[in-house]
Amino acid sequence: MSPVLAEDGSGSVSIADAALAQVVTQAVESVDGARLLGGRHKSELELANGRARLSLTLAVAYGRVLPDVARAVQERVAEALRGMCGVEVSAVDVTVEELDR
Repeated sequence: MSPVLAEDGSGSVSIADAALAQVVTQAVESVDGARLLGGRHKSELELANGRARLSLTLAVAYGRVLPDVARAVQERVAEALRGMCGVEVSAVDVTVEELDR
């Protein structure tokens, strides 16, 4: 079931999970040196009452300052969800699990 982003007397607006995943993936990849891990590395997005909480697993380019990249990812993802979906983000938890060469 797709999360409902807005609802009023004229109807509702929802977004498919795949579309939300694309918003998040593109926001992560807009940060230089960051890549969202998939497969066994599960990312999670909880959306309730117009607020989101995410847990993301990343690969970061070797030589980058890991906390700086993680903070940039947090900011970009929150901005993308707020701007494109009208969703406030309560938290973006980031785990760096791999380094890319």
